[in-house]
Amino acid sequence: MRVAFYAPMKPPGHPVPSGDRRMARLLIEALRRGGHEVRLASRLRSWDPGLDRARPARIEALGARVADRLVRRWRGASDRPDVWFTYHLYHKAPDWLGPPVAAALGIPYVAAEASHAPRRAEGPWAAGHHAAAAAIRQAVALITFSERDAAGLASLVPAARIVRLPPFLDAAPFAAVIHRPADPPRLLAIGMMREGDKERSYVLLADALRRLDDRRWTLTVVGDGPARPRIEPLFDPARTVFRGAVPPESLPQVLAEADLFVWPAINEAFGMALLEAQAAGLPAVAGAAGGEGGGVAEILRQGKTGLLVSPDDAGAFAEAVATLLDDPVRRHAMGEAARANILARHDIAAAAAILDRTLARVAAGQAPA
Repeated sequence: MRVAFYAPMKPPGHPVPSGDRRMARLLIEALRRGGHEVRLASRLRSWDPGLDRARPARIEALGARVADRLVRRWRGASDRPDVWFTYHLYHKAPDWLGPPVAAALGIPYVAAEASHAPRRAEGPWAAGHHAAAAAIRQAVALITFSERDAAGLASLVPAARIVRLPPFLDAAPFAAVIHRPADPPRLLAIGMMREGDKERSYVLLADALRRLDDRRWTLTVVGDGPARPRIEPLFDPARTVFRGAVPPESLPQVLAEADLFVWPAINEAFGMALLEAQAAGLPAVAGAAGGEGGGVAEILRQGKTGLLVSPDDAGAFAEAVATLLDDPVRRHAMGEAARANILARHDIAAAAAILDRTLARVAAGQAPA
C-alpha cells in the first residue's frame, strides 16, 4: 500500500533530534517493515508556540496552498497514495494538509498520536484546536499510544475507530548488549537539557540523590542543551559523569555499563529512553507522569520491571532508588523482566503487525478496531 506520511509537529528529517522526530522515523520504518511504500507528503511544520498571533492564519493559508498542490499532483496519477497517515496531531500542530487531500482523493485518513484538549477551544491555539478536532473526526483510524489520549479521543469519535499501539522501538540493538554490573552500582539518567519539564526532572533527580549520600552509587548523565550550565552544578561532581549527547549507535553500550535507570519524567508522554533502558535489561525508577493512565505507567510494569513514584516527590523517588540499590538480586530480576516485556510488547515487529492490520481494515472499508 502507498502511504503518504506527514508529521506537522516536526518532520522526520528535521535537523534537531527529539523524541518526536525519533517516533516519526520509527513509524515510517514500522510501516515499511509491514510491506508498505512510504513517502513524505510534505515538510510543512504547523507547530505553533503561541508567540505570534498572526502565525496560525499564515500557516492555515500556506497549508491550503500546499494541499491544493498535492491534490493536483496526485489526482489521476498512477502513483497516488492509497492512504494518508499523519503523526502527532494536536492543537499546537494541526493538520492543514491531510484532511483536504484525503477527502479530494477519496482515500482513508489515518492519524497517530492525535490528542484532544477541550480547554484549548479558546485562547492563542483556538484555531489549531478546532482544526485538530475536525481532523480527528474525519480520521477513519486513530492510533494512540496511551489510555489517556484514547479517552480524550472517545469524546469525538466512536471507540471502534481508536486503535491502541503500545509505544515501541527497534529493540534488537539494545537487547543484544551484555550487561556488566558496576561496583559501586551505576545509575543512569537520559534527558535533553532544556528549560521546562526536562529541567524540572533534573532538579528533582538531584534532590532525590542528595538524600542517598549514605549509599554507594555513581551517576552517568546523557544529554545536552541550553540548560546544562544550570543543571550540572546540582549534582555531586565526585559521583557524576556528564556524557553530553551520545550518538544513537553508542547508546546501547552506555546502557550496558549501567545498573539502574532513573528519571522523574515530569509531564512526559512515555519517554523513549525508558523503552531503550528496559530493552537493554535495566530496571527503572521513574515518575508516573499522568497517573495510572499515563504513558510511563503503561511501559513500566510496577514492581515487575521497575518502580513508579509520584513525579513530583523527591523523597519517594529517593526511597525507590534506595530500595533497588540495596537489593541487587531484585534489580537483576527486574532487568530481565524488563527486557522480556519490551521484546514481547514494545518491539517494532509488534508495531508493524498492528499498523499493517489497521491499514488493511480501513482500506477494505472496515472499522480498524
